[in-house]
Amino acid sequence: MSVAADLAPSEGAIARPLVFLLAASCGLAVANLYYAQPLIAPISAALGLSTAAAGLIVTMTQIGYVIGLLFIVPLGDLLENKRLITVVLGLCALALLGATFATRALPFLLSMLAIGLCSVVVQILIPLTAHLAPEATRGRVVGTVTSGLMLGIMLSRPVASFITHLSSWRTVFGLSTVVTFGLALALARLLPTRRPPPGLHYHALLRSMLHLALTTKVLWRRSAYQFCSFGAFSLFWTTVPLLLQEPRFGFTQAGIAWFGLAAVAGAVAAPFAGTLADRGLERFSTGLGLASVATAFLLTHVEVASPVIGVGLLVLAAILLDFGTSATLVVSQRAVFSLGPTVRARLNGLFLAMFFIGGALGSALGAWVYAKGGWGWAAWAGVMPPIVALGLFATEFRRS
Repeated sequence: MSVAADLAPSEGAIARPLVFLLAASCGLAVANLYYAQPLIAPISAALGLSTAAAGLIVTMTQIGYVIGLLFIVPLGDLLENKRLITVVLGLCALALLGATFATRALPFLLSMLAIGLCSVVVQILIPLTAHLAPEATRGRVVGTVTSGLMLGIMLSRPVASFITHLSSWRTVFGLSTVVTFGLALALARLLPTRRPPPGLHYHALLRSMLHLALTTKVLWRRSAYQFCSFGAFSLFWTTVPLLLQEPRFGFTQAGIAWFGLAAVAGAVAAPFAGTLADRGLERFSTGLGLASVATAFLLTHVEVASPVIGVGLLVLAAILLDFGTSATLVVSQRAVFSLGPTVRARLNGLFLAMFFIGGALGSALGAWVYAKGGWGWAAWAGVMPPIVALGLFATEFRRS
């Protein structure tokens, strides 16, 4: 019997090794989006980008990701999933290779755009997980795989900082090229085959997405929550490395890596929130997550004399921020996935497009606001999106 057959889900369940493979794949693939986030200072210096324009390094990957969500992810409802996943991962490896050897800003930014475009493979893997998992445990299984995704996001920053401290930022992209190519080969061998029902053509698929976007209220509500929470998340992680490198704190790339590693504790929220959602507590998980994101930014406004206490508050804020973003993400994805298996990839593409548009705007706004007014302005800009989301969330109770 083949290894792929051993990993295939049994009737009414999904094999644990397959869940682990999917979670690890999501983490390794999504990390490509975030390796550059703590490295914007050395990359900008090497490529001649100003502080105000440095946010483009992250914004370009997120713009590429949004394009991929709208035009590549829907193919998960049309093409055989394993082949689609391995092809997109192979293209991602080529884009990473381009970033490794870029010597000017424009080629590097175009490579980052392509990396974002191809990293949407994660959002083909997650709907595939929802297809393979039974309804009774779908929230927990999707939450576990989403934990892999969130760990990839959170660990990518300290890993990139550590490698840059020991070598250079180009080494980060070079190693990621090798890892991504290896991941494509592994999934081609081990991933179960999944063929969507026949009948749709690509242009009909895109037209149906417009219809879904205009008529699916749950999709828009959940997309709005994630637009706000991930916008705040991206703003924080784009600007906090710049803050930590200021003379008050004097962090090196290694210090920034340890800071990012401390925030990984927030990833525990994903399976916890998924289990609560399986038990009918979606609203509680959503409110807790959004409140955590708002509280994270409010903590950074506490005036302290000691830089050590200041760093401690920043670490606590980072944990709360990652916790809240993870919790709302997995609950929102479960709600969107429950709308229908035949349109799951398209719904997920639309949902995540709004999610990453928020992230792209947060990164660009964060770098610009930080350049104009420092951390004080950036922190006030960051607290506004979750407050808006909480206001929208409150209307759920009025509707009830």
